[in-house]
Amino acid sequence: MAPPESGRPDGAAALVTGGSRGIGAAVARELAAAGWPVAVNYRGDGAGAARTVVDIESAGGRAVALGADVSRAAEAARLLAQAEDELGPVLCLVNNAGVRDDALALSLTDEQWDAVLATNLTAAFRLTRMALRGMVRARFGRVVSIASIVGPRANAGQANYAAAKAGVIAMSKTIAVEVARRGVTVNTLAPGLIATDMTRGLPADALGTVPAQRPGRPEEVAACVRFLASDAAAYVTGSTLFVDGGLAA
Repeated sequence: MAPPESGRPDGAAALVTGGSRGIGAAVARELAAAGWPVAVNYRGDGAGAARTVVDIESAGGRAVALGADVSRAAEAARLLAQAEDELGPVLCLVNNAGVRDDALALSLTDEQWDAVLATNLTAAFRLTRMALRGMVRARFGRVVSIASIVGPRANAGQANYAAAKAGVIAMSKTIAVEVARRGVTVNTLAPGLIATDMTRGLPADALGTVPAQRPGRPEEVAACVRFLASDAAAYVTGSTLFVDGGLAA
């Protein structure tokens, strides 16, 4: 396990929501490799979260799997408290938990709209708001939220998902300005077509629109999270980093 980087307070921990598989699991492993103790959150896939923890511990890191539905305010609060009880103050928060429920706007139901925004946007705000209190006191913090190119770039059938991801980007920029002087950075990543379970149902011709002519790997997104959580990115805040093989260019 790598030693903590110089600006990070001793005992600081990271919390990754939706960390049982895909991008979240890759982020958890990458942060652990950078020396962060990591709380791996999951909603339903406890076995996947446990595998992520085993991967981290096998590499010499420290991690714990914590179940919670972050779309529920009480569970989100419990998750953050439990992560801090078990690992230490959460000074790195990665809002990765996300869901899709696609439909054209004419047939998109209120329930589909509400469910996607509750997990992808509202939960990210609540956890960020709660975690910021400790970060501001410590005068150090890293918040990285996983958005999507679908936020700034239209994709038919995803009005709810696009609204949530665009909201995450705008929210993060605003919060970044509010806490910048406290040593806390707030950034977003906007992945494109990444090979995960969530993208498995996309049209077969989707890859043809990607200039790189291949899907991205979760590890390539995770490497960017590691950078944004590091001392090297201390002057990077309010930014959105596209990880999309040129799709949004």
